[in-house]
Amino acid sequence: MQGIGIGESDFKGLRIRNNYYIDKTMYIKDIIDNESRVLLVTRPRRFGKTLNMSMLRYYFDIKQKDSKELFKGLKILEQEDKYTSKLGAYPVIYLTLKDAGLMNYEMMIMQLKTIMMELFYEHRELLDGEIAEGERVIFNKILSASATDVDLLNSLKMLSKLMNQYYKKSVILLIDEYDVPLQNAYVEGYYDEAVKFFKTFFGTTFKDNPYLEKTVLTGVSRVAKESIFSGANNFDVYTVLDNEFADDFGITEEEMDKIIKDFNIQEEKEEIKKWYDGYKIGEVEGIYNPWSIINYLNKKVLMPYWVNTSSNDLIKLVLKNSSTIKEKIERLLKDEEIEVPINLETVIVGIENNENNIWGLMLGTGYLKVVQVVDLNKRLYRVKFPNYEIKYLFEEIIDDWFRDKVIGNDLESILKDLVTLNMKEFEKKFEVLVKEMFSYMDVGENTAENFYHAFVLGMLVGLKDSYYVNSNRESGFGRYDILLEPKDKDGNSFIMEFKVLEDREEKTIEDTIKNAKKQIEEKGYESNLRERGFRNITKMVYAFKGKEVKIEIY
Repeated sequence: MQGIGIGESDFKGLRIRNNYYIDKTMYIKDIIDNESRVLLVTRPRRFGKTLNMSMLRYYFDIKQKDSKELFKGLKILEQEDKYTSKLGAYPVIYLTLKDAGLMNYEMMIMQLKTIMMELFYEHRELLDGEIAEGERVIFNKILSASATDVDLLNSLKMLSKLMNQYYKKSVILLIDEYDVPLQNAYVEGYYDEAVKFFKTFFGTTFKDNPYLEKTVLTGVSRVAKESIFSGANNFDVYTVLDNEFADDFGITEEEMDKIIKDFNIQEEKEEIKKWYDGYKIGEVEGIYNPWSIINYLNKKVLMPYWVNTSSNDLIKLVLKNSSTIKEKIERLLKDEEIEVPINLETVIVGIENNENNIWGLMLGTGYLKVVQVVDLNKRLYRVKFPNYEIKYLFEEIIDDWFRDKVIGNDLESILKDLVTLNMKEFEKKFEVLVKEMFSYMDVGENTAENFYHAFVLGMLVGLKDSYYVNSNRESGFGRYDILLEPKDKDGNSFIMEFKVLEDREEKTIEDTIKNAKKQIEEKGYESNLRERGFRNITKMVYAFKGKEVKIEIY
């Protein structure tokens, strides 16, 4: 069995070490067939973007003398001459910006100068060719990391010109993780400065640049073209909603079947699917997260690998500052599908105030899956969480929300009071919690009961290690709101019903409690627990009126 290259994103290194490789070389064919001069392909983090960019580099690069050996036995060399003739046919500039996101603008510029120094050193053979004296001076300034900001802004265009002159061929430009500096700049508070820089940087590189054959960029998000790509000619973007390149990233169902056979893990197939499957790109369903699969194959333990790999700071910032989005996140946590407006052309500035952009960011970065196109003209889609790994992440985010906002109340102690039936303390602390949280989160008149339900459900996420938290499932002759089922059958079980005082039907909050208790008994919500041997069952009614809450326990 071939070894697993954990974290290996260099195609050459992976092939030389004979690591297990899922053949994605038809991506090369798809790039050659695409007529755009500048392509941006956006995919979630850890979906194979860097490995694919590295693969393009080694395939096209005129300086790679062993490229035929690297691609031996792979699909691309089985293709017709139109594709195989491109092997080692172009000078290639390969630039990654994954390390260019730093804590302030000055440090970002310093880091970019270091990145360009390394890039120019890689192509120092150009100094042996015909080169104007002024360009030679700038080249050497970049090599010594003493370039000015203006030198930096023009560096890629100058490099492509020099390579074109030296090799007498047009240049292929590959830019990986183009959006890392911009997302980080927003989180750190210098976005306006970063946008001004990259708008000129990319504009100078792409606009009317006769030395480039083709440019491919990859990233997680599609930053609005007007922000930084306004000068690019023949510029096309391919997102997770497009069919182009749909099966070139991630692990398809067919590829996963081969992995399961190769690693003899047939018995774990369904659990693996539950945790890491569920992505959809274009019309291709059943795409697995490659990073999580690789780590699972290495450790043979089902756990959230992907969500722990890199910062979720932008997502957390956006969600934390957007009160209108919270209830829908709670519904997703209950395995519901929701209809949301999606704009994948992300405008990062003020994103937390624009729901279309928030959902677009979440879809593009891999936190959502499109189930159905509801209205294409209005960009309205039905979405859900793709798998348990993503659900786990949002359970953690919900938990953080509560920890941030519970003032004078420790969430762990509230939950401990609940599960140990210390109900007087639980009620007292819960009432304070409601007042604190509801002053922070808006409650719409038409969604009040769902809101309170989601609020309590979010709080109970903290019990996930010892309880199964079930919501809106059938039991007896109806659907309970929340059922807390202990993983240890000797523990205390809870049935929870939520009611909001409605003036048309009930005069007092006590009337609301009475109606809720009647519903629990008439619908037989406890029958499912009784049938499965649970005996310690506590029934709870939560009656809400604005920020006022009354709990009855029996």
